[in-house]
Amino acid sequence: QVQLVESGGGLVQAGGSLRLSCAASGRTFSYYAVAWFRQAPGKEREFAGGIHWRTGQTSYADSVKGRFTISRDNTKNTVYLQMNSLKPEDTAVYYCAAGYQGYGSVEGSPNEYDYWGQGTQVTVSS
Repeated sequence: QVQLVESGGGLVQAGGSLRLSCAASGRTFSYYAVAWFRQAPGKEREFAGGIHWRTGQTSYADSVKGRFTISRDNTKNTVYLQMNSLKPEDTAVYYCAAGYQGYGSVEGSPNEYDYWGQGTQVTVSS
């Protein structure tokens, strides 16, 4: 059974940093992408960024480029989202998701992801 467990959310002031973790288990993720989506109240779930497990290729939404960095630790089967220079508009529930995507692509649509974590709240105060 595939499980994705997020951790690391919390409350931070604008300009601060947080690191989210997504611990994956239950299968081999070699040809999977692991992405971070976020959903603010009253808004649709949106792609923040993702990484292909095999190739390490990353992709980011324009709104987070230069501030967020995704990395993976193969030995721990964990993907990280390092968030710097946080803004109040980054406030959302952040979800980790995994989806089969072949040889290196990282898709931005939630429909491409089969497995989801429970989400972790990130709140950025102004």
